[in-house]
Amino acid sequence: MAGGNGAERVRRLAAGETTKRSELDAASLVGRLRAQGAAELAGEEEVWAVVDMSELRKPYAREMEALMRVRALGGEGTVPGYRTLNVLGVGRGGRRGVLHHRLFSAEEDAFASESREVQDALGAVGGAFAGRPGAVTYLMDSAFDDAAVWATVWGQGNHLVCRLKHGERLVQHPDGAGGWRTGHLEEAVGRARELARVRTELLVRKRGQRRAKRQPTTAAVAACPLRVRYREDARTAHPGPERIKDAWLVVVRLENVDADPWLLLTDHPVADEAAALMVFRMYRMRWSIEDAFKFTKDVVGWEDVQLLQLEAVRTLVALGWVAAGFLYHLGVTLEWPEVRLLARLGGWEPRADRPPGRTILTRGLQRLLDRWATDAILADEVRRHGRLPPRLAALLGPHPTGT
Repeated sequence: MAGGNGAERVRRLAAGETTKRSELDAASLVGRLRAQGAAELAGEEEVWAVVDMSELRKPYAREMEALMRVRALGGEGTVPGYRTLNVLGVGRGGRRGVLHHRLFSAEEDAFASESREVQDALGAVGGAFAGRPGAVTYLMDSAFDDAAVWATVWGQGNHLVCRLKHGERLVQHPDGAGGWRTGHLEEAVGRARELARVRTELLVRKRGQRRAKRQPTTAAVAACPLRVRYREDARTAHPGPERIKDAWLVVVRLENVDADPWLLLTDHPVADEAAALMVFRMYRMRWSIEDAFKFTKDVVGWEDVQLLQLEAVRTLVALGWVAAGFLYHLGVTLEWPEVRLLARLGGWEPRADRPPGRTILTRGLQRLLDRWATDAILADEVRRHGRLPPRLAALLGPHPTGT
């Protein structure tokens, strides 16, 4: 980024204008992240794809484009905001990469449905590993307790570990006499046999404690076989025939914790201690990479911003994932011009022995946010009053608002 025309390059890159070095828009950034993530994980025998649906809350915003209602922090009521769908890939050998990111709103004109967003995400990840069916295991929370989601995964030839929330779901489970009977998932829980116990560290509130904290906890892991019914293309005009999938229910109970057990569905066989511990560790993996998810949600303090176009929000959050990709070793390096842009905006001076850190990159994201918010406010002033005050317009000079 050095050189006589460095400032102009930064201005054009930040404005989203095409340059020889980069195109700064959400779709281009996510495409590069996915390609880099797939390349990072290409040598891994097995990939765990952590799927996360999150709310990007804007509780005080009123005029930002396409705001929708999302769950408030703590789950009580709703606030304005957007939703994001993210997939991080983790190889058994330790390599990591961003496989999908999408910020969307139910209020935008192009929105089809949340289930369509999920299917697009699964399709993008499956496409990145199309030549290696069975290499990917999707790790999903209870937001994906949906047979249509599972059908897509199994249609790819891949695997899943999914937390369940619908205890009333009809499944087939062993009847105790060598056969199968149809009943609710809740009935199958009682047939799960304990296979393993493991000591781990989780954020929990134990009996007698006033609040949750990260602390050692013992988990008892039980399992029983299941059969589930599903249809491929279930939510289309031409769903496929009904199929039956052999699967396992894994029940995780935390000792001395008053909380419902984790109910996990997987198509990996869970017949012994080693398999039970592996499924537990797979799902537990979600917490080990939570910092990367949290960074992209909390990196910019933008609660006072009232005017911002949806595409600017998308680009800013995608850049947050670029920064997270660099900070959390997700295949993004300092050679990426977007990383160097954020670093320069954050005040970093290039030094081989001192790469930019979280504070520098966060400051760079904040300065981009300030720039786009300023553009939005100036454009709104022109819309309201026909022009900017003459002396201010003269001070600013030619501006993207056309003033």
